[in-house]
Amino acid sequence: MKNKTDAKSQIQLDFGGVLGWVCGVDEVGRGPLAGPVIAAAVILDPNQPIVGLADSKILSAERRAELDIIIRERAYAYAIGRAEVDEIDELNILHATMLAMQRAVAGLRIVPDLAYIDGNRCPALPCRAEAIIKGDATVPAISAASIIAKVARDLEMVAWDARYPGYGLAQHKGYPTPTHLRALDALGVTPLHRRSFAPVRNRLK
Repeated sequence: MKNKTDAKSQIQLDFGGVLGWVCGVDEVGRGPLAGPVIAAAVILDPNQPIVGLADSKILSAERRAELDIIIRERAYAYAIGRAEVDEIDELNILHATMLAMQRAVAGLRIVPDLAYIDGNRCPALPCRAEAIIKGDATVPAISAASIIAKVARDLEMVAWDARYPGYGLAQHKGYPTPTHLRALDALGVTPLHRRSFAPVRNRLK
């Protein structure tokens, strides 16, 4: 197990020269019509750089799976947070996304001093937070979080596909593709679908 004190002394933050733990945070699943929104928080080890970190959306599924294993093995800490479909419908997708991010950071075994958040908004956290637009492509810790989150959500949607066959969830992961919309017309709305999203809500009328 790594020495926590020594490790912390090696991580230099960019605010005032203060030493501390830095985590990257990203989410997956804001756009789909079905399933949870999942966020991840990752604190990388600067002594074990990971080659190939990038925005998860530009990586192949095979490469994401490989990096997911490496990140989990080498990171100082990582955690996944989520907001369920009923929470998305109750809170709206933006607030549910912030909730998932809060849960991810809260799940870290190390309390971070700074969180880099992908995008232009930060959730309320017990540490300093900085939003970075397109951070998943430029900040390694955010890239790692995007990969962890996407692999976790994609695997979950594949599992849901077995429970709700015919919707193509394993292929489109819940996004509003023509195949998915046709399936909604033919098969109806499942408990996995977000009723607050217009393409689903309109089919309930």
